[in-house]
Parts: sequence; C-alpha cells; structure tokens
Amino acid sequence: MLTLEEIRAALLAQEHVPAAFKPAPSHASVAMILSPGARELDVCFIRRAERKGDPWTGQVAFPGGRAGIHDADAHAVAERETFEEIGLHIGPADRVGPLPVRPDVRGGLTLSPFVYHVGGATRAQATVRQPHEVASVFWVPLSHLFDDSTVTEIEYPPGGASFPGIRFDDHVIWGLTLRVLQSFADIVEQRLPALDAS
Repeated sequence: MLTLEEIRAALLAQEHVPAAFKPAPSHASVAMILSPGARELDVCFIRRAERKGDPWTGQVAFPGGRAGIHDADAHAVAERETFEEIGLHIGPADRVGPLPVRPDVRGGLTLSPFVYHVGGATRAQATVRQPHEVASVFWVPLSHLFDDSTVTEIEYPPGGASFPGIRFDDHVIWGLTLRVLQSFADIVEQRLPALDAS
C-alpha cells in the first residue's frame, strides 16, 4: 500500500494554486490526517453531529470547518478546527501537502483541503471535544478506501436521490468528503472504485 514518502512526493510534485484566503465564513479548510495503523497508514474521519440547519448534518467528514476572523491562512483554519473538534494538535511539522482547492462548494464556500501526518502518540489523543458538532471520530485503513468491496450507495435525504459512497462499519463516506478523496486518489494514482461509475 502507499507509503508516507510516496504520498508526500506525489503531493509535492503537483502544481498547487492556493485560494485567495479571506478570514471569514466564506472560506473553510479540512485536514486529511494520516497516521500509522496496525499494518498501514490510517485516515482520520469524523461523523458530524445531527444539527438542525447544518447542511452536512450527520455526515462523515474530515476534521475542519470555516475560517474565523483570527485565522492567518487556510492551514491555520484546518489546524485550529482539528484541535477544537477532536483534540489533535497539528501544525507545520505535520504538513504533508495540499490537495486541490474546491471553489464554490455550496453558497460560495471555498474549501482548502490539506494532508497531514501524525505519530501514534498524537493519534491516541483523538477524541470528541465538541459533541454538539462531532458525534464520533474514527480511523480507516487507507487501502479500505480503494477496495471494490466497500462500494455502496446512500440515499439523501432518506428516500431521495442515491449517491455513491464507501462503507466502513456503520459509516458511509460520500458527498464532498468523497470528492476530496477523489482528488487525493488522482494525485497518488490510485483508483477510487466508489466514483468509477459516477
């Protein structure tokens, strides 16, 4: 499976055009956090709490959120939000590389995703710190995301349209998070089966 060195090299080889950063709710950042697992790298995901008015209520996501007025740049948003949501201190030393910016995600929101890597001691600190925003935090082996047998569909809203996804235990990774994973897969030259037919 992919190594950290291979991922870092692939990300650094990409030409990256960062979004013009505006420290306001129109910009958001997320952290795709890698960490050594039992046999390979694992990826950190959260399940958002069920909240009225949250367009991503109950969905699986990467830690992150909207920019605040004191955030200096897009990295600062991902790093602050990760600590606030799951208690992981990540910073410049943990940065692996950026993923493509996603402009106009919803209502003019610009999303900046970044890849990070943390060791086991840091990983062990991951826990829900804001239960009104995060219902759970969990880790998925990287190879699971590229396994044909994990492909599923989800109806959203229930009884509505079907969307492709990746099943892990009782979680389904889909929507915006799946599209960010597609960017990652493209860069590291892996096939993401969940989006093959989409």
